[in-house]
Amino acid sequence: MCFRKGTRTLANKDGVGESQLKESHASQRALLSVQSANRSLGSAWNASVRSRRSVKCRCLQGWHGYHCGIPTVVQHSNLATKSRLAPRAVPRRVINAINVNHEVDLLHARFHELVDVVDLFLICESNFTAYGAPRRLLFFEQLMNGTFDYVRHKILYIFLDHFPWGGRQNGWIADDYLRTYLSKNGLSRVHGMRPDDVFIINDADEIPVGEGILFLKLFDGWTEPLGLHLRKSIYGFFWRQLGTLDVLSGCTIGMLFAVYKGNGILLRRREYYSMPDFRQYESDTGHILVPWSIGSAVHYAGWHCSWCFKPEGIYYKLVSAQNGDFPRWGDFQEKRKLSYIRELIRTGGWFDGSVADYPPSDPKEHMFAPKYFLDNYDKYEYLLRNLYTGKQD
Repeated sequence: MCFRKGTRTLANKDGVGESQLKESHASQRALLSVQSANRSLGSAWNASVRSRRSVKCRCLQGWHGYHCGIPTVVQHSNLATKSRLAPRAVPRRVINAINVNHEVDLLHARFHELVDVVDLFLICESNFTAYGAPRRLLFFEQLMNGTFDYVRHKILYIFLDHFPWGGRQNGWIADDYLRTYLSKNGLSRVHGMRPDDVFIINDADEIPVGEGILFLKLFDGWTEPLGLHLRKSIYGFFWRQLGTLDVLSGCTIGMLFAVYKGNGILLRRREYYSMPDFRQYESDTGHILVPWSIGSAVHYAGWHCSWCFKPEGIYYKLVSAQNGDFPRWGDFQEKRKLSYIRELIRTGGWFDGSVADYPPSDPKEHMFAPKYFLDNYDKYEYLLRNLYTGKQD
């Protein structure tokens, strides 16, 4: 069985000869014969396909394996169990959990990238900032006015109506509490979860690529917990930072509750080996749990766009930031001036006065930015081109 999206389909209009079409049709018939003979789609099926070199699927660029179902971000990842991968008879469900403040444009990119892959988005919003100040429910307002109607059927909105005690003095209390409430309150309202469904928790500025998440739905044989290698940018995709952000982001629902007690912040901390029930869960599943990350240093599994707002949005992030990262730049009046923020965007500088030497970034390069932004260039030009320098076309 060939994976449809990753399979190259031959057609006369592409200049393919008649002999190639006949060969393709014969291969497809042989594949259907193999599929009919063995419906298990497990290791025996894979062995059957491997023994029939003549029926190997024809893969599109960016897809690999006998089924053309392994995307490049998995093929070139550090997954240690690639030889055991096999397509599932029934797809897993995927739950993606996110806390939001004012990252509305980034949410549009996420939803368009993942709407056909993710089964449920848990979106948590509070009427307090991470600093403890009252705020408008910006996302809820747009959810109600129809802005997100194209994905509303997949959104479970979680309202956090209080600020944690001690969060104003210690911002990390507030930061942890947001993710804890998101995962525990959100999942308590989800019915019919299965242990092998996938839970992925992201910050709003971390956008996974759809192919990597689709792989998790459709294949067995990968291990957990799993991370994402994200392309790093600041102020916009035109300032690309060196390396990747490798964020531990996901696991199965079974592992989330058995090891992390349903708390997403514990998943993000990479402390699985020290968790008291980790070895018991490993024994129960019968698999050695080796963490891995979708993507690599050169094959991005998504995007991390930090401080990617218009100047007014950066100002709002400054004054909303939790009281944990020091120095807290929002406490400095001169750092909150829009003229100062525009200069940071122009130069790619940081609030401490330093200016990094960023590598050149070309809008035509692979994984420059999410497709939704590129398809709506005029609307999101501020993220795709540095508007404050004349050096860019």
